[in-house]
Amino acid sequence: MSYLLRPMRADDADEVLTIYQAGLDSGQASFETRAPDWAAFDTGRLPDHRHVAAGPDGSVLGWIAVSATSARPAYAGVVEHSVYIRPDAQGQGVGTALLAAVIASTEAVGIWTIQSGVFPENTASLALHERAGFRRIGTRQRIARHHGRWRDVILLERRSPTIT
Repeated sequence: MSYLLRPMRADDADEVLTIYQAGLDSGQASFETRAPDWAAFDTGRLPDHRHVAAGPDGSVLGWIAVSATSARPAYAGVVEHSVYIRPDAQGQGVGTALLAAVIASTEAVGIWTIQSGVFPENTASLALHERAGFRRIGTRQRIARHHGRWRDVILLERRSPTIT
C-alpha cells in the first residue's frame, strides 16, 4: 500500500472523525462510543504530534495524535496517544508508520514516555505496540463499563531510549 505521512490538518477533520467513529463502532478501540466534534478533538490533542497517513488520492488511511496526561510540570514529558486506521487499510503497515512518526515527533521535543490503554481483546493493537517498543505495564481490571459490561485495559508505555 502506498501512502504519505504528513501532519494532520483541519481539512482532514471529516475523514479523521469518520475513522475514529469506525474504530469506536468496532467495540475494541475505546470506552467512548461517539467521536467528538472537531473542536473538542482539536482542543484535546497536542498540535505538533498529530499525523495522518494519506493514500495516493489524498484520502486519510489512518491517524495518530497525543494528549497531555497531566498539567503538572513533572509530567510534561509524558503523553497518551491514540492511533486509528481505516478498516480497509488495516494490516498494511499504516499503524507502524504512524507510531514511528509520533515517536520521532515527541522525542524531538523531549517527551520521554508515550502511553496508551488497549483492550486485551484488541490483539492487533497490542502486537503493533509491542513491535514499536511498547511494554505492558499491567492490566487495569474492570476499570470501566463499556456497553453495559466491565472491561479491562492493558496499560502500555514506551520509554524513550534517547532521552535521559
